[in-house]
Amino acid sequence: MKKILFPLLALFCAGQLIAADADWMTDLSKAQAKAKAEKKLLFVEFTGSDWCPPCKKLKSEILSTADFAEYAKKNLVLVQLDFPRSKEQSAELKKANQELSKKFGVRGFPTVLVLDGEGKELDRQVGFGGGSTKDYVAKLDGLKK
Repeated sequence: MKKILFPLLALFCAGQLIAADADWMTDLSKAQAKAKAEKKLLFVEFTGSDWCPPCKKLKSEILSTADFAEYAKKNLVLVQLDFPRSKEQSAELKKANQELSKKFGVRGFPTVLVLDGEGKELDRQVGFGGGSTKDYVAKLDGLKK
């Protein structure tokens, strides 16, 4: 049993390290410039990370997985615009996130926007009820042109 458990534990830990490696930005304009330069899509997540149950579910079932992190590293520039209730944020970051929320007409959390490097909205998902990482990534892959 120990011979099987240790390799499984090692694989799980390796997967978590890859997933934790995802590089999330908080400045949309800098992220857009990066996406344009690298010819990647912008993945913009509006979230209430510390209080919103569907946001937490999206993070645990999709965004924190090794498969998503691997796909994102090659194809996406990740942006998280957080609206926490307990976590500290600078006044500048709160204001910037509020302005972007208004600009994009965000009415609920999570809201995920996929934009091209020019800032054109290609897709919008409001809420998260569950699903597989494979299906989520396949949908994102279908947005590439």
